[in-house]
Amino acid sequence: MSYSVVLHIFNRQERHTNFKSNSEGMKHITKYFFFALLLLVGSELKAQTPIYKQANIDIELRIEDLLKRMTLEEKIAQIKHIHSWDIFDGQELNKKGLKEFVNNLSWGFVEGFPLTGENCKKNFLEIQKYMIENTRLGIPIFIVGESLHGSAHEGSTIFPQNIALGSTFNPKLAKLRAQMTSKDLHYQGIRQVLAPCIDVVRDIRWGRVEEAYAEDPYLSGVMAVAEVEGYLESGIQPMLKHYGPHGNPVGGLNLASVKCGMRDLHNIYLKPFEMVVKQTPIMAVMSAYNSWNHIPNSASYYLMTEILREQWGFQGYIYSDWGAINLLESFHKTASNSGEAAQQALSAGLDVEASSNTYPELIQQVKNNNFDFAIIDTAVSRVLRAKFRAGLFEDPYGEKYRTNEMHSETSIKASRKIADESTVLLKNDNNILPLNQNEIKSIAVVGPNANQVQFGDYTWSRDNKDGVTPLQGIKNLVGNTIKITYAKGAELMTLDQSMIPEAVEAAKNSELTVIFCGSASASLARDYSNANSGEGFDLHDLTLTGAQPELIKAIHAIGKPVILVLTSGKPFAIEWEKDNIPAILAQWYAGEQAGNSIADILFGNVNPSGHLTFSFPKSAGHLPAYYNHLPTDRGYYKIPGNYEKPGRDYVLSSPTPLWAFGHGLSYTTFEFNNLTTDKEVYKETDTIEIQVDVTNKGDREGKEVVQVYIRDVVSSIVTPIKQLKAFDKINLKPNQTQKVKVEIPISELYLLDEHNNRFIEAGDFEIQVGNSSDNILLTKTISVGQKQHKDSNTLSSFRATVKPENNITITGIARDVQATPVSQVEIYSVLLDKKLTVTNSKGEYSIEVPSNDILLFTRKGYAKQEIEVNNQTTLNLSMHYTN
Repeated sequence: MSYSVVLHIFNRQERHTNFKSNSEGMKHITKYFFFALLLLVGSELKAQTPIYKQANIDIELRIEDLLKRMTLEEKIAQIKHIHSWDIFDGQELNKKGLKEFVNNLSWGFVEGFPLTGENCKKNFLEIQKYMIENTRLGIPIFIVGESLHGSAHEGSTIFPQNIALGSTFNPKLAKLRAQMTSKDLHYQGIRQVLAPCIDVVRDIRWGRVEEAYAEDPYLSGVMAVAEVEGYLESGIQPMLKHYGPHGNPVGGLNLASVKCGMRDLHNIYLKPFEMVVKQTPIMAVMSAYNSWNHIPNSASYYLMTEILREQWGFQGYIYSDWGAINLLESFHKTASNSGEAAQQALSAGLDVEASSNTYPELIQQVKNNNFDFAIIDTAVSRVLRAKFRAGLFEDPYGEKYRTNEMHSETSIKASRKIADESTVLLKNDNNILPLNQNEIKSIAVVGPNANQVQFGDYTWSRDNKDGVTPLQGIKNLVGNTIKITYAKGAELMTLDQSMIPEAVEAAKNSELTVIFCGSASASLARDYSNANSGEGFDLHDLTLTGAQPELIKAIHAIGKPVILVLTSGKPFAIEWEKDNIPAILAQWYAGEQAGNSIADILFGNVNPSGHLTFSFPKSAGHLPAYYNHLPTDRGYYKIPGNYEKPGRDYVLSSPTPLWAFGHGLSYTTFEFNNLTTDKEVYKETDTIEIQVDVTNKGDREGKEVVQVYIRDVVSSIVTPIKQLKAFDKINLKPNQTQKVKVEIPISELYLLDEHNNRFIEAGDFEIQVGNSSDNILLTKTISVGQKQHKDSNTLSSFRATVKPENNITITGIARDVQATPVSQVEIYSVLLDKKLTVTNSKGEYSIEVPSNDILLFTRKGYAKQEIEVNNQTTLNLSMHYTN
C-alpha cells in the first residue's frame, strides 16, 4: 500500500463526513487515517521481508525467491561442505579461519567429527549464528554428525551396532535407538546425520558387515523405516547410505564393484532404499563409492535420477560419500580431471560434494558456457528444500528440540535393552546354559575380548572406561559368590601363543570356562590400530584371527565345560567350534552395556531372543552363504562329503551354512500350530492375512520371532527358494499361547523383467512359517489367479475309484541324470497302498503290481516321480536331484 492510497482513503472519508459537525467528523477522519496508516506500515514491513524468510509462504515459492537472490558462488557454496580441518584447531574454533573460509557465503554443510560432545554444543551454535548473522543471505547451515549407533562424539551414549540391532528382529527398538540418539544430537547442536546405513550385505569378508542390519532386503527395509521414523519424529534429518549396490563387493574388498543383474539390483540391493523413500518423507541419501554395471554409483544417472527420483519420487538431495567425486578421476578413471568429475557427478544427480573440492570448478565452466547453470540450480533447490522442510529457517538454533542432558539414563537403558534382545544363542547342548549361580564355585573368563570393550566402527571410544567389559559384567553380577579367574590367552592380531598356558591353567583350576573371542573395530577419526573389522578392514579368510583358534582348542582339551561367546562385528567360520564346543553365543558389538548384558544372559536373568541376520559359512570358500539363494545355487547332487567318505557337490564338505539366517535358540521352547490364511485364491490387489498360534512350552518366559517366508512354486524366471516377507516378535509366559497375525500384500510377490518392469504371475505360492529360514514348521499353499495347486486327495481318490487289474512283473533301473545307478529308491504302489521294495546297489528293482497301478519313486535328495504302469513291463527312470 502506497502513501497515495492512504491519502485517497483520507479524502474519501472527509467528504463522507461533511454533513456532520466538525468535531464529530474529525473523530471519524482521525480513526480512518490511522487505520490506513497501519495498513501501510504493515504492508511495507512485509514487503521488506524476503519471501524466502516468510514461514507462511509455500516452500516451493520460497525456494524460487531465494534462488533468484543467490550469486553463482553462493549456489556452489550451498552444495559444498565445510570440514573440521577447515575451521578448527583441535577442539577450538578458529574464528578468523571461519571468517576467511566462509567469505560471506552461506554454505550448505559443516561437520566437526573430532570434537567432543561438549565442544560440539559450544562451537556449532556459534557457527550457525555466524551463518545467520554474518553472511549476505543468512541461510542456515546443516550441521552434520555421524550416528550409526549413537552420536560419534565423546560423551554420547554408545548403542549396539547395526548388526546387533538387526538381530533383535524388533523394529520398535530401531525407532527407540534413533529417538534416544536424537537427544544427544540435539544437545550437541546437530540436525543432520549420516545414518542409517541400510546396505544389504552378501559377502561377509567385507569389513562393513557390522554396519548393516542383514543379508535380507525385507528385514533391512523394515528396520530402516523404523529408524528413519524415529529420527524424523525427533527433529533429526536422517540420510540413507550407501545408495546403489554396495554390500557385495568383488572379493569382499571395500570400494570394489558389485556385479549383479537388473533383478538382483532392484530386488536385493535397492529394495530397502525403495521402502524408506516410499514410506517416509526422508530428504537425504548418500551415494556409494563403488560401481555397478561399469558405472560409478556416484555418476550413475540411472540410479540417482531415473530410479530414485523419477520412479520413486524422491524430492531431497543426494550427498557424496566423502571423496567419492574425486574418485571418478583417481580411482574409477571415468574422468580425466577434477572438473570433468564434477560435471559427471552433478549431471547424474549427485547434489552435494563432501571431502573433495571439484564443484567450485563449475563456476568458470558456467561462465564459459561449458556447463548448464540450470543443473546447479536444481541441486541447490534440493538442498534448500531439505532445509525448509527441516524447519531450519524458522528454528536454526534447534530451540524446539534443545535438551540439557547428554548420555541420559533413559538412553543407557535403551542401549541395554537392545543388547539384551540382540544376542543370539547359537548352540546349547544338554542345556549347559543358563548357568546356576548357586551351584558354581569357580569360573575362568578368558579370551582377547573378555576384558576389552568392543563397540564397533563409527563410534568415539575404544576405552574400557566408557563401557562395561564381559569380565566386569560377570563380576558385577556374581560379586564374591563365585571365584572369577581371568587370563587373556591370546591377541586378536598376532599369532603369538605365549599367553595360552596361563589361560589353560586358569581353566584347569575352574569348574568351567567362558571364552570371549571375535573381532575389533576402529573408532571414527581417532584410533585405527589393530582392527580386523569395520570400514577398510576386510578379511580374505573367515577363520578367527590370531591365536584364537589355538586358544579355544587348548581350553577344550582340558575336558571341562566350555562356553564360547563370539564378540564380533561379523560371523566367522567356526566349524570346529560348532562340532566341539557345547554352548556358543554370538554377541555382536552390543554397546556400552554389553558386559552387564552378557552376564545376565549367561546366568539366565535374561532369556536370549536374538536371531541371526547373517548366515554363518563353514569357510570363506563356502561363500556366498545367504539363505535366499536360487534353487540351483547350493549344489545339485546333495551328497555332502568328507575325507572319510568323499561326496559330490563339494567333495569334502557341504555347501550348507553352519547356522542359517533366522536361527536363534532360547532357554525355553516354542510350538507353532494352526497356520491359516483368509483365502485360498487371491487377486493381484489382495492382501494375504496369515495367522498362526505360538505356545511357550517351557518353564521360562521368553521372546520368539515368528518368520514368514514365501516361495514361488513355479515361475517363468528362476526365483529364490524362499524370501522373508513378514515377521513378528512376541513375548510369551510359560504355557501362554498367542495368535500371531501378519499381512503380505500380493503386490509383494512381483517378478521383474529385464527392463525393471514388475508383474504378478498367476500360480502357486508356498507360505512357510518357522523360527529360522532352515527350520520351517508349517506350510500352506495359496494361489494367485486361477487355482493351480493339485488336490492333495488325488491319489486317494484314484485308489478309491479304480479297481486293480491283473498283476504283471515290472523290472527296471533307477539312474541319475549322468546315468549313475541310484540305490535305496523306495517304490510305492498306490493301488496296493504299500511300499514294495527299494532299488539295490546297482539301481535295479523287480516288482509285481496291477497293470493299471500308479508307482511312486522317492529318495531323499531326489525329486519324487509318479509313473503310470499302463501295462509296461520295463520302467527305467532318471532320478533328478532336488532341494
